Amino acid sequence: MLTKNLFLQGIFPFQGAGMDRPVPIHSELAHYVADGVINQTLYFRGGNSSPELVTVVLLRNGVPMRYFPIGAKSDVHVPLRVVEDIEGGSAIELYLAAPEGVSGSVVIDLGMVEH
Repeated sequence: MLTKNLFLQGIFPFQGAGMDRPVPIHSELAHYVADGVINQTLYFRGGNSSPELVTVVLLRNGVPMRYFPIGAKSDVHVPLRVVEDIEGGSAIELYLAAPEGVSGSVVIDLGMVEH
């Protein structure tokens, strides 16, 4: 069995649309799990340059799977203790919820493995 490490990562500017309205961060932060492959998310690291709390939302097929709150001008590292299999044919995306009108940049590093 071959194992492949994957990362969704980068630094992206954002404009908040409301804490209850998560929006896509960037098209680079989406991944389609190929048929016949199992994906597992292993960790999340993030940073937030804005003066307000923001939340990065991991979605599977458009449904929230995990929430990663990041404090104002802060960072977070979350090793995922509960690892779920994500079946082939699934879409994984990262969205951001931030207070309306708040702008800044987020640093994203989502580590995954596929086998």
